[in-house]
Parts: sequence; C-alpha cells; structure tokens
Amino acid sequence: MFAMQRFEEAKAVLRKMTPVARHVLGEGHELLLRMRWRYAESLRDDPAATLDDLREAVETYEDAGRTARLVLGGAHPVTVGIETDVQDARSKLDAREA
Repeated sequence: MFAMQRFEEAKAVLRKMTPVARHVLGEGHELLLRMRWRYAESLRDDPAATLDDLREAVETYEDAGRTARLVLGGAHPVTVGIETDVQDARSKLDAREA
C-alpha cells in the first residue's frame, strides 16, 4: 500500500486491525510491532500529514520502539528500523513546527 501511495487506506486498515492484533497476540508480538511501525510510517510519509499526524507518528514510533527494545532486543531489525524511522519523523515534525 505504501509503494502505491495509498496512505489513507493503510491508516484505516491498521487503525482497525491493530487493537485486534494486540488482543490476540499481545503487546510484544513482532507482528503487532511491525503493524505499529507501518502505521507510524503511513502517518509520517503521507504528503497530506498534519502536525497532529506527525506528532502521533513520533509517539507511535517511540512507544513501539521501547517495546521492541524490551522484547526483541536492540539489535533486532524491527527495533533498529523503528529507531531509525523515529529520527526521520522527529526531523519532519521539527521542520513543520518551525
């Protein structure tokens, strides 16, 4: 969905399915962490993103990153990816707030 720039569709699906995955799989499951990572990515990369979207992206990355570090460890590719992407999201947010 991201390669096709279908951000609204991705956000809608992930908003609906993330609570289900959290309930079924648990907070620390890798699939749920990947879903949260992609949700934050869809917020960050949407050309129509508002300041609130960017703030939510940063919050989502930070929270998912903390959980990934605790559950998967700092060297896991999911953890590394989330922690790399949160820096980009913060940069975008800072630039928009300035």
